[in-house]
Amino acid sequence: MRLFAADGGKNVAVSELAREAGLSRGTIYNNVDAPTALFDSVCDTVATEFRSSIAAACSEMTNPAEKISASVRLCVRRVHDDPDWGHFIARYAMMEPKLGSFWAEMPAEELRRGLASGRFTFHRTQVASITATAGGATFGAMSLVLDGRRTWREAGSDTAEIILRGIGIDKAEAREITQKELTPLPRLAVFDTA
Repeated sequence: MRLFAADGGKNVAVSELAREAGLSRGTIYNNVDAPTALFDSVCDTVATEFRSSIAAACSEMTNPAEKISASVRLCVRRVHDDPDWGHFIARYAMMEPKLGSFWAEMPAEELRRGLASGRFTFHRTQVASITATAGGATFGAMSLVLDGRRTWREAGSDTAEIILRGIGIDKAEAREITQKELTPLPRLAVFDTA
C-alpha cells in the first residue's frame, strides 16, 4: 500500500517490493502469483477492511446522523493515525470504484433511513448527489490533514457538521453530534509494520 501511494502507479517492481518487505526477489516470485495483480489485491483489502471497521465502529449507533458523522470523522482520523493509508486513499479512491463506493453503501442507506423517518429534509432523488458530495468533502478533509493544514479533529468535525446541516440537521445538534468522542479505527493490520 505504501509503495503504491508513494509511486502513484498501479504496478510495483518486484525488486522494489522485495526491498520494502525485506525479502529476496525469488521469495516474492515464489509467493505472489501475479505481481501485476497486487494493486487490485491491495484495493480489495483496503476497501473490505474499511467497510468492516466502519460497520463495527457504528454498530451500536441508532441515529443515522451519528452514523454519517462517524463515517466522515473516522475516515479523516484514520488519515492522521495511518498516513500511508491516507495517501493511498487520497491517491486512488476517486479512480478506483471499489475504494470510493463506500459512500454509496452505508451512508446512502442511513440517508434513506433518516429521510423515511423524517429526520432529514432533502428530496429522495438527491441521495446519490449527497453521498458524492460527502465522499468528495471527506477526501478534501483528508487532504487538509495530510498536508498539515488542519488537525483531524477540526477537518473531520467541520466536514461532518457541514454535511449534517446540508441534510437538515439544525446547527446546534449538528455541532453536538460532530463533537462526540469516537474510538479510532484500528490501523490496517494486514499492512501494519509497527
